[in-house]
Amino acid sequence: MDTASASVQGNKLYVGGIPYRSTEDDLKKAFGEAGSVVSASIISDRMTGRSRGFGFVEMASEAEAQAAIDRWDGKEMDGRTLSVSFARPQGERPPRREGGYGAGDRGGYGGNGGYGRGGY
Repeated sequence: MDTASASVQGNKLYVGGIPYRSTEDDLKKAFGEAGSVVSASIISDRMTGRSRGFGFVEMASEAEAQAAIDRWDGKEMDGRTLSVSFARPQGERPPRREGGYGAGDRGGYGGNGGYGRGGY
C-alpha cells in the first residue's frame, strides 16, 4: 500500500450536503445504520452560528467507514443529496483563493453591501 492512499483511508469521513436543520445527533443516528459512530460534527458559520451544510463523521473502523460511504454517498437525507468520502488530512487540501476573507462571496475588499451606490 503506498503512503498516498494510506493517508486518505481511515475511519474519518467528510460529509457534504447535510440538511441545514440536521443536528449532530441526526448525523450519528443516520450513520449508525452503517456501524459504530465515534463522533459526528457539523461545521457552523463563525459569524451566524448556522450550519454550513457539511461536517465530519468518525466511524469505529475503516470497514465501517467504507460501509457508511456505501450506505450514504449519493443518497438523500431530508431532501438533500449527501456526498460522503474519506476525509483528507488538512495538509492535502488545495490552497485557498487569493483575495482575503469572503472575496468570492462579496466581491473582495470593494464589496460594501450596496453602501455608497446611490441608495435613497
